[in-house]
Amino acid sequence: MSLSPEKATELKQIIHEQLTRMDVHGKIRAVLAETLKDEFKTDSQHLSEEDLMMALRQRGVIEDVVNELRFNEEHISRNFTSTPKPATHFIDTEQRTLKKTNIDPMRRYLHLQILGGKAFLEHLQEPEPLPGQACSTFTICLHFRNQRFRSKPVPCACEPDFQDGFLLEVHKDNLGDGSRMADATTMLSICDPVQLILIKLDTTGETTLVASHFLEWRSVLESETGTTSLAVELLGVGAECKVSVGVLNVKLELYPPLSKILSQEIVKTQLSIERQKTAEKERLFLVYAKQWWREYLQIRPSHNTRLVKIFAQDENWINRPVCSYVRPLRSGRLLDTPRQAARFVSVLGFEKAPVVGGGGKQEQWCTLLAFLCRNKGDCEDHCNLLCSLLLGFGLDAYVCVGTKGKGVAHTWVMTYGTDGTVTFWESLNGHRYLHKPINPDAPPMVEQPKCEYPYRLIGCIFNHQCFLANCQPSDSVELCVFDLNDESRWKPMSEEAIKSVCSPGSTTSLPPFPPLCSSVVDAATESNDLELQLRFLVSEYRKDLGLTTVWEDHLSYLLTPALASYEIERTTGICAGNEEFQDSIRRAVPNGHTFKGFPIHFVHRNARRAFATCLRSPFCDEILSCRGDQIRLAVRVRVFTYPESACAVWIMFACKYRSVL
Repeated sequence: MSLSPEKATELKQIIHEQLTRMDVHGKIRAVLAETLKDEFKTDSQHLSEEDLMMALRQRGVIEDVVNELRFNEEHISRNFTSTPKPATHFIDTEQRTLKKTNIDPMRRYLHLQILGGKAFLEHLQEPEPLPGQACSTFTICLHFRNQRFRSKPVPCACEPDFQDGFLLEVHKDNLGDGSRMADATTMLSICDPVQLILIKLDTTGETTLVASHFLEWRSVLESETGTTSLAVELLGVGAECKVSVGVLNVKLELYPPLSKILSQEIVKTQLSIERQKTAEKERLFLVYAKQWWREYLQIRPSHNTRLVKIFAQDENWINRPVCSYVRPLRSGRLLDTPRQAARFVSVLGFEKAPVVGGGGKQEQWCTLLAFLCRNKGDCEDHCNLLCSLLLGFGLDAYVCVGTKGKGVAHTWVMTYGTDGTVTFWESLNGHRYLHKPINPDAPPMVEQPKCEYPYRLIGCIFNHQCFLANCQPSDSVELCVFDLNDESRWKPMSEEAIKSVCSPGSTTSLPPFPPLCSSVVDAATESNDLELQLRFLVSEYRKDLGLTTVWEDHLSYLLTPALASYEIERTTGICAGNEEFQDSIRRAVPNGHTFKGFPIHFVHRNARRAFATCLRSPFCDEILSCRGDQIRLAVRVRVFTYPESACAVWIMFACKYRSVL
């Protein structure tokens, strides 16, 4: 690559300023004056260039310069809210803020580098994208001991050009000497793996979960150089869990290096013992679960048809107890109320697990990191996250497994109040329903409560500590009595048995729960961009109909309070500000004119997709194809951001025109 003379001069100036700031010249003079004569036993004027370079390397001067340039320019360690420099041959539209991380010299760090990929054979015939051309991209998401990172997106290819590094702090939890630097023995006892999630983003903005992998990093503890290189094979998800997706070249390095390494035999023995303990705990739990199930069937033979789900398969098709998918999750300052948490979960996309061929629904519950990175999932994924957040807010929450209308299998969340109040939470839309059971033995004249919820049957409920199977004569939700302490109605599993395989750290096969990350989406910028795109699409649509388009900015602005009110109502259930909105519209619409408005809600930010959906509504089409005298059109977009860059997008189309009768 050649540079223009101006660019070359600018680059030289930048390098000169950097060397001056670091006082590299002074360091070189000090090296020459103080040490070279002693070490090389010669006069400095006869020294070769190789001798000088060797001395500078020994004193770390060159390494300091290279590290300073590399870390300032490349930002090797990136957290979830930082952005890498986008590749030159595709467009990265996400705007993020670069951050510098302070490194504690008293802590141990694991530097994990991903140095390219190979054998991604599905993309063998992928053409090389042209400069500036939009293309599908790969992104790697990573979690290790409450630290989350994200790689820069790279174009999908047979050998994707991943060049990323992540600085992971290897710290100790809940220990009195947690501030001390972890030694080799301490790190050997840290059994948390590094979870890697590979996400594919296509040109339409759709995300696909490609692979989920748990990386065992402790092999670096036996390396004499403090570094180790691995070829990590990624396997597919779901039905493709035995099929290789590709290979990542990974390099692990400890900072600072260990003063005393462990032998290969010690590391191998430790990992073997952990696997054996995990396998034994899982075996004992399976034996207990089988015995518990036999006892449950002896209560009533018809229990065999009830939806009592003890195990569920994750994205790698590993069977895990359902209780392991739920854990109290605190959102820090990202979410303020349980209802806001329910709203956040509801704006994450809903998508059933993909099935190749027919045969009905495929069973797949995702680990939390896979669900969050993909930003969409099935109703079970939504329920597990919502239940975890409600538990984090101190509520007594459970995931309910049952059916809704037409016998479709479904899950939802239930909270049990201190006064016995039972509330159902629908994770897909944030709706809440109070449950009041019907008494089938009541006289016909007694008025029974009306059921507003869509749920029909319930087989079991569970959280991180409890598993309760419904053993009442009827599994109908409307007849169900939620007295959870009554074992004649709810058969419990042993809490100790659940704790042995589901509590944090109980087994090495249990995926750790990641923290939530703040949104990287700029709501104002996204709202403005979507609005401009929709204006263009509406103008083109009306042009095809032979109609002109005149926009009224003031009317568009007046639609904002309505969109804010809709989002507040979805979050809190309280409608506010409607009177002011109606009054402002009346003032903006002259006498003899008609106003029409059409609001609609989305959980994606694809303008063309949203516009195509709007056109399917006859009410919206009536506004967009409106004909008449003095027609003025308006459109307003309001994007509301939530953690994990989830968005609630409200759009309102409106028009006003002179009525001619």
